[in-house]
Amino acid sequence: MDKFVSYDKMSKKEKKKINDEKRRDWNGVSPVTKVVPDSKKIYKRKPKHKNEDWEQ
Repeated sequence: MDKFVSYDKMSKKEKKKINDEKRRDWNGVSPVTKVVPDSKKIYKRKPKHKNEDWEQ
């Protein structure tokens, strides 16, 4: 049976092993923030065609 060693006194390798076991898996989900597409009914301030008024 292994002796109990407090976390503070463990080697870096052993701490890393314990930390890796505790971390969760994303199960194929990308952790990047997702953006919800805007509704078609929302008022948009940007002009539809940027340079239409400036053409000669």
